[in-house]
Amino acid sequence: IINLEETISAFEKAMNFVQGVVKKNGEVLFIGTKKQAKDIVAEKANAVNMPYITERWPGGMLTNFITIRKAVKKMAAIDRMKKDGTFETLSKKERLQVDRQRAKLEKDLGSVADMNRLPAALFIVDIKRENIAVDEAIKLGIPTFGMVDTNSDPRRVDYAIPSNDDASRSIAAVMEFVTEGVKAGLSQRKSDKATAEQAKIDKKAAKA
Repeated sequence: IINLEETISAFEKAMNFVQGVVKKNGEVLFIGTKKQAKDIVAEKANAVNMPYITERWPGGMLTNFITIRKAVKKMAAIDRMKKDGTFETLSKKERLQVDRQRAKLEKDLGSVADMNRLPAALFIVDIKRENIAVDEAIKLGIPTFGMVDTNSDPRRVDYAIPSNDDASRSIAAVMEFVTEGVKAGLSQRKSDKATAEQAKIDKKAAKA
């Protein structure tokens, strides 16, 4: 049985955590590969311009990040081939093979293709299902938070949100709350940047 009072308390802790991460220019990687989570995770993460994975977790995504970056560079190389006309010089069979390779990379990596560094934190919809992602984050010391149902061990993540990770409405509600925290962090980041720039201007004016 999930105690909703504990859920509310966990929400507040998660909100403060995610705000702090984003405020300091960190990225939160959202993970939700189960059917009822895929579309919700993609939509909410896109709305705040954060990376996400909704297909099978690519083993070594975090612990072997260099290899993942090589796959991303391969995608970029294929895209350049199509832009500069090189792609058209290939045979029909070769073009088909390249297209299939590009599609597979896109499906496996998704928005992670735009991620140039390791994420500052992971948000996970189902920590039991995504146990490999949790293991990799623990190994690298990357903070984790996410939805923890009654069949999962809350000690596996740094910030556990007690919730039903099988119902789409529950997933949507939690994602909405978490992305509000991301928005708040982005707003604070923007405000701090503007304040720092103004301070520079004032300092130059004072010297003049």
